Amino acid sequence: MILQPKGDVPGVPPGLLPLAAALLAIGGVLLALYLQHGKGLYPCSWCVLQRLQYLVLAALALVAWMLRGRDGASRLFSGLALLMALAGVAAAMYQQLVATEDLSCALSLADRIITGLHLDALAPWMFQATAMCHEANLPMLGIPFAIWSVMLFSLLGLLLAWATFSRRSA
Repeated sequence: MILQPKGDVPGVPPGLLPLAAALLAIGGVLLALYLQHGKGLYPCSWCVLQRLQYLVLAALALVAWMLRGRDGASRLFSGLALLMALAGVAAAMYQQLVATEDLSCALSLADRIITGLHLDALAPWMFQATAMCHEANLPMLGIPFAIWSVMLFSLLGLLLAWATFSRRSA
């Protein structure tokens, strides 16, 4: 049996969930850029891949929000953004459980994706990995960065699942 939300999130106007998800995702990237350029906390390849995932999620969620009057189209884009949130959870969990245990995360799947898309050359200030995974996964308030990312992707996934599967228009 699939659980289906029976309405809107209390206190949130219909159609705002994808917008909230997009803004939170963009906020996560802005925080990462501040920590990198303002505080000298440099990203690894898995951190950079997650930045890309947040931005793709935000773009899909914004399209869902713009299409909020067209129920099927809005649900489709919310669902695609939800898939990106799930992929983000997977990437952050991989970073935490596997990549940080390896002293060199060079030439990983994350590296191949970023370099294959030439994002490191197009926008090195955002997509160039300059740290190893075990160096980049520092704790913030006692929690490793990768776990913060898991939590944010999970929150985004919940918002987008609600927008995708609720009975009312997303």
